[in-house]
Amino acid sequence: MNAFHKILLSTSASALAVVMAAPAMAQDKANTVDEVVVTGIRASLQASVQAKRNADAVIDVITAEDIGKFPDKNVAESLQRVPGVTIQREFGEGERISIRGAAPTLNRTLLNGHSVATADWFILDQLKASRSFNYLMLPSEIVGKVEVFKSPVANIDEGGVGGTVNVHTRNPLDLAPLSVSGSIQAFHDEKSGNTDPTASAMLSWHNADKTFGVLVGGIYDKRRIRRDGIEVLGYQPVSNASGTGSNITGIPAGQTLIAPSLIGSSLFTQTRERKGLNFGVQYSPNDKIDINVTGLYSKMDADNFNQNYMAWVSQKIGALGTPGSQFNVTKADNGTAVAGNFNAVGGNGVVFDAIDRLAHTNVGSIDFDGVYRPNDDWKLHGRVGYTKAKGATDLQPFWETNAPTGLSYDLSGGVPKVSFTNINPTTASDTMPLGWASANTTVNTDDEFYTFVDGERFVDAGAFKSIAFGLKYTDHDRDVTQTYGQRRALFGATACNGHPCTLADVAGGVTPGDYLDGIKTAGVLSSYLTADKNKIEAIYKGMGAATVYDPNNPNVGGCIGLVNCDHFGPLESFTFNEKTFGGYAMGNLKGDNWRGNVGVRVVQTKIETTAWRVGVSAGTPGAINNPFGLMVQTTGTKKYTDILPSANFSFDVKDDVVLRLAAGRVMARPDYAQMAGFTSLTESLLTATGGNPKLDPYRANQYDASLEWYFKPQAILAVDFFYKDISTYIVQGATVERLPLQASATDPRVLNAANNCVAQSAGLYSCNYSVGRPVNVSGGETKGVEVNFQMPLAYGFGVLANYAYTDASSSSNVPVPSTSKHTFNVSGYYENDRVSARLSYNYRSKFFVDYDAERGYRQLWSDSLKSLDASVSVNVTQNVSLNFDATNLTDEKQTDYYDNDPNRPARLYKNGRAFFGGVRFKF
Repeated sequence: MNAFHKILLSTSASALAVVMAAPAMAQDKANTVDEVVVTGIRASLQASVQAKRNADAVIDVITAEDIGKFPDKNVAESLQRVPGVTIQREFGEGERISIRGAAPTLNRTLLNGHSVATADWFILDQLKASRSFNYLMLPSEIVGKVEVFKSPVANIDEGGVGGTVNVHTRNPLDLAPLSVSGSIQAFHDEKSGNTDPTASAMLSWHNADKTFGVLVGGIYDKRRIRRDGIEVLGYQPVSNASGTGSNITGIPAGQTLIAPSLIGSSLFTQTRERKGLNFGVQYSPNDKIDINVTGLYSKMDADNFNQNYMAWVSQKIGALGTPGSQFNVTKADNGTAVAGNFNAVGGNGVVFDAIDRLAHTNVGSIDFDGVYRPNDDWKLHGRVGYTKAKGATDLQPFWETNAPTGLSYDLSGGVPKVSFTNINPTTASDTMPLGWASANTTVNTDDEFYTFVDGERFVDAGAFKSIAFGLKYTDHDRDVTQTYGQRRALFGATACNGHPCTLADVAGGVTPGDYLDGIKTAGVLSSYLTADKNKIEAIYKGMGAATVYDPNNPNVGGCIGLVNCDHFGPLESFTFNEKTFGGYAMGNLKGDNWRGNVGVRVVQTKIETTAWRVGVSAGTPGAINNPFGLMVQTTGTKKYTDILPSANFSFDVKDDVVLRLAAGRVMARPDYAQMAGFTSLTESLLTATGGNPKLDPYRANQYDASLEWYFKPQAILAVDFFYKDISTYIVQGATVERLPLQASATDPRVLNAANNCVAQSAGLYSCNYSVGRPVNVSGGETKGVEVNFQMPLAYGFGVLANYAYTDASSSSNVPVPSTSKHTFNVSGYYENDRVSARLSYNYRSKFFVDYDAERGYRQLWSDSLKSLDASVSVNVTQNVSLNFDATNLTDEKQTDYYDNDPNRPARLYKNGRAFFGGVRFKF
């Protein structure tokens, strides 16, 4: 660390010398430029640069170009243009951010200084119950300014190891007496071919005395999207061992290779329909009182349909003990069975999943904020608020058909290819009978009540100009309720029109003609018969209501084996309560050509969580019988206190050069699901995941040194060096636990001696599961440099460019999630009185995503990500403009792989291009 500090300081001094030695002509020109009133892009850049220059801390700022006109359709899309900030577009639209290599869960997002509840639309994210903010739920139209704090300040909420984003909405008294703005546009998704409407409007008014004002706004946004993909769902070891050795060729005796478990061609479609309202009421009768009441509500219906036609390699491997079955490995590389084939004997070789998810998410908040200035020496501030969010998969009809077949696969070149010997994927064959049907639900609620008071005493005591202090209390609940239901009625001999259900009963058309364009090569499965979601839903509705499991009453739902009855287990359900109480004290300092702040924030965190644990032994106190076996409610508690000092100093070394030095201690709490005591089973792989209520939070000491040269209006050249000493990381630890398995006596999992399955009752076994639970491990360090440059050029042209290098490592040799070594953004713009245009290119190098808990805890890596976006606006009149926006113009694909090995592909996705076009107005 000491060596890094020396390098940081010496590098800063060298950079400062270079800047101060710049030609005098450049300085004189910067100092003598006449003030010019600018609008649009240039006005936004000028406001952002000025806000950064005046700040005490290390921050970056994005300012709206005009009322209701943030630079992008999504705030996350704008944040990716900030140095060191990256986003992921897994479904084509930015949802979460990473700052300086910290995973999305380790950053904090605030709305006007306080966090907003968040819950997700996607079922896997619902179950993760993470702390990361989902920017899909924040309408960009309501945003006036966004600050990205990279160094901690005592009066800013704790919780961000990477950084803290503070989103500011507009106040009516800051606007014109009467302002009306809005837009009507069309959205076009290239993959789906659909065009849908999007609209927004905002009205702001205040009286002539500027003492009372009201602001209201609303949005409507619909998007029908499609994503094409090839997926490899996990890998597993396979060896030429005794008992199956004669059935395997291509693997030398005694050696083990890693083979894919499932290889599928996936088709994801979704309809996103967002509706949002926001309001603000401001009352300021005099210079002493300022009262704001603000509210936000946003809802997104997010029904989605995912289909996957898969080669079931793991089923074929599990059946290799069957006489006559054969696995021939035709290509092996670096421990991976890259290519191979199976004959038709033993096990189902093909499986088709159609997962229909009826989902939605919503978020709301209301805040009462008041400022009182009794005199020139004091400023008092108080706030109370409540925020709540809900994310739910209200029903997940799951339809799975499978059949025995021979198959071959080839992962060469990182693009998986499969073929079948007994199945034609494009025909509705009755040889694809129903093998699994379920109807799960997941509900994720997140709510928080908070209140805080703070004050500032202005003084004239040398360098001290004011003393700020405050207290804050929060009470946060996060609950996840999941029900599992197997639709047993669908397995009857006459369940579907008098016969057993097959793929033919729900068949739709074949995949679109352009399916997998840009991904597929020769041999890729790019055409198959799809299912019709309406037919699946009709069959489920025709069955009538089944017994619903109540997680608060585990005796309900014990109806296993009955006709038309679901069986349930609360394996991933939990309740979580977190209370925090803390405060801060901070001194604001100012001297000749310097300013800053020094403070400390102290916060106590207390959590309590309850969950059901299945698979407990008979006689366990409080145990209750359930279709999944004996289970008992468990409670976990944790309490800890953090002392977080911080210091920020800014030195005006020249009229246009600012040097900043900052240091502080930061922390980030574990995700809610990580601290819950549940256990979730993946029976097909005999793996499970669960939480750990005893986890400690992430903590880090961090240091910053930046040098900024404001060489002309709207221009900056800045270099920032940063270092974080992280005391602990949280990773998935693997153990073996005895847990229940519903299976028959002939199931390969039961017959596998290594699983040590013991019968508990008819159809229910106790087996060895590989269980992943999060644990604390030794930490590491993150260090890097950010370079930021923006400058207006001649004739209305200008350029923005930034680059960040981040080097993150852990002393336990665990890769650090979400850390790309190299990220950069280059944007060019043109603007005159009639036209404004922007073209932006983003790049981030490969990064470790996380451990794939659903697929054997393998490391999941993402290849480099790129994006080219554009926007054009033409002013028809002073009040009306035509706008066009496009994202992902180069139609990039997303490529993920396991174990940092391109020979083990995981996912290849294409979301396609997206376009917006329409009219904007403001009066």
